[in-house]
Amino acid sequence: MTRTVKVGDLLIGGGAPVSIQSMLNVHNSDIEGNVQQAVRLEQAGCEIIRTAVPNMDAVALIPALKKAVRCPIVADIHFDYRLALASVDAGVDKVRINPGNIGSAERAREVVLACKHASVPIRVGVNSGSCEKDLLEKYGGPTAEALFESAMKHVRIIEDCEFYDTVISMKSSDVATMVKAYRLAAASCDYPLHLGVTEAGTLESGTVKSAIGIGSLLLDGIGDTVRVSLTDDPVAEVHAARQILSAAGIRQFGPVLVSCPTCGRTEIDLVSIAKKVEEGLRDCDLNIKVAVMGCVVNGPGEAREADIGIAGGKGEAILFRKGEIVRKISGDIAQVLLDEIYSMGRN
Repeated sequence: MTRTVKVGDLLIGGGAPVSIQSMLNVHNSDIEGNVQQAVRLEQAGCEIIRTAVPNMDAVALIPALKKAVRCPIVADIHFDYRLALASVDAGVDKVRINPGNIGSAERAREVVLACKHASVPIRVGVNSGSCEKDLLEKYGGPTAEALFESAMKHVRIIEDCEFYDTVISMKSSDVATMVKAYRLAAASCDYPLHLGVTEAGTLESGTVKSAIGIGSLLLDGIGDTVRVSLTDDPVAEVHAARQILSAAGIRQFGPVLVSCPTCGRTEIDLVSIAKKVEEGLRDCDLNIKVAVMGCVVNGPGEAREADIGIAGGKGEAILFRKGEIVRKISGDIAQVLLDEIYSMGRN
């Protein structure tokens, strides 16, 4: 089990629930736009919000965000150590740095000591693009071993200051490299691990790559907090992360939907029904399993473990609970099912 690091009021590691992170992508000069996006992220289920701090003007984002949301705020710092110091003074809950690009060892030490004094944890974030030249030459490229050695070198800089409230990330856009790097870290240290496939891509391809990389590690019992990096609205990252955690059996966020892929026996528009049910359940907080099946072959029997569901017939469907048929339904089948589900919450 990893050690526990406290970020704001949220615990990372030590058996705490795997938390979901995302990052604001509104330009740092637009404080109100960033605040609005942060509120949307928190409403979607984001538990840690990171913001880029590329200049001193952007430090003003930190108090504005902390006033608007309850989520811990992380300052993403590169190159200028003074931005990290200013962010700590502004009340940020966590600092993400790569000590290798902050400047001299003395500047990195100054950042660590400021975080130590303010009880602000640090995420050491390395990735394929930030790996040091000597390590790239040693390993022949940004391999898993190079990423791991880079991360641990930076961790030692922090440990020299007797600071241990550290989270580690070693991200790569290559899924296999990312997975191997985290497995190396999990076998070698007890720091909490922040999982992610960097530059994963657009909504579809990025979600697939993230599900493979993050999901593989979660199933190995590795990972304490996650971020799904997508070229999309950050809210989509939160939805994808929740789905990955649910699919891996790590956490459940409301209903789990199972639906069959349809076949030549299907006589209802199951694709549209399943999509409407999925959308209708987005804000449902019932921890139940819902089945949307195409026919009686894949209906109550195959989805016997579902709490409630439908199985298609010819222009109609049967409604079932726990494998037992309740009645036939027709018309707007998806809406009837949703009404039945929400009535369960009222009973």
